[in-house]
Amino acid sequence: MHHTHRTRPWHDHDFDPGNPSGERGTRRVVLLAAAMMVAELVAGSLTNSMALLADGLHMGTHVAALGIAAFAYRYARRHAADPRFAFGTWKVGVLAGFASAIILGLVALFMVYESVVRLLNPVPIRYGDAILVAAVGLAVNLLSAWLLHGHDGHVHSHGHDHGRGHDLNLRAAYLHVLADALTSVFAIVALLGGRFFGWDVLDPVMGIVGAVVITTWAWGLLGRTGRVLLDREMDAAVVAEIREVLDDGDAVVVDLHVWRVGPDKFACIVALVAADPLPPDEYRRRLQVHEEIVHVTVEVHPCTGEHPHTEEQAIAH
Repeated sequence: MHHTHRTRPWHDHDFDPGNPSGERGTRRVVLLAAAMMVAELVAGSLTNSMALLADGLHMGTHVAALGIAAFAYRYARRHAADPRFAFGTWKVGVLAGFASAIILGLVALFMVYESVVRLLNPVPIRYGDAILVAAVGLAVNLLSAWLLHGHDGHVHSHGHDHGRGHDLNLRAAYLHVLADALTSVFAIVALLGGRFFGWDVLDPVMGIVGAVVITTWAWGLLGRTGRVLLDREMDAAVVAEIREVLDDGDAVVVDLHVWRVGPDKFACIVALVAADPLPPDEYRRRLQVHEEIVHVTVEVHPCTGEHPHTEEQAIAH
């Protein structure tokens, strides 16, 4: 009789501890933003206020982006043990952050378009309604920022800051809230200037200024999430630490690949050439001093010739 059994991995491959507080905060902000959007759309329809309707539609884009963040948390949590994900579901949140950065950029582009149109074709501004909308929007976004602040789940290993370890999904949601709050502040300043000093041009100008700031935030978020998604981590501090531990005079690192698999957690594949090779487990043991390195694959090659430590000989073996 033949017996079959299911092989188990040596250890869990889910390296994301999750961020329950960040997930709860994001869900609350989604509900708050959705309620604000509905209230503005209903009030705008009842009062024929274009300012209210426009802000309600603008709020809709942030509801969509925040909804992506909330969905990413839920999906990552529910599929954390899915074996189809080789290194867990942490990058689901990073992908959501990348998508949110694109939405932020589109919002900024729309703000520039609207501002240029109003510069070229000024329209009468209902200052009372517009100031009220901006003030309420600012209050809602400050409350949302408070709900999200301090829940990024950032951790450090051995006192080192390896960078980019924050919850990038929550960071994206936070930037959307800040972008809306910034827009409201600029709008209030511009509307007060227009109402009391007749500076009507200040409204579209502030729109362009706000768009530039938001574009800067979006570009930074795109860079941070894009680096993780493309595994561009070979400039991380942990790479030098791996070489320092393994390049001990006898063994030489001839090939090294490092990538992020969780917040401040890294995996690596390393190939070594050594005159007197040790078992691979010994090199793994040496790397345990850096707890941020959570998944290690080691190849060890014996060297030959008078000057053995060359990459060509490692590849030949």
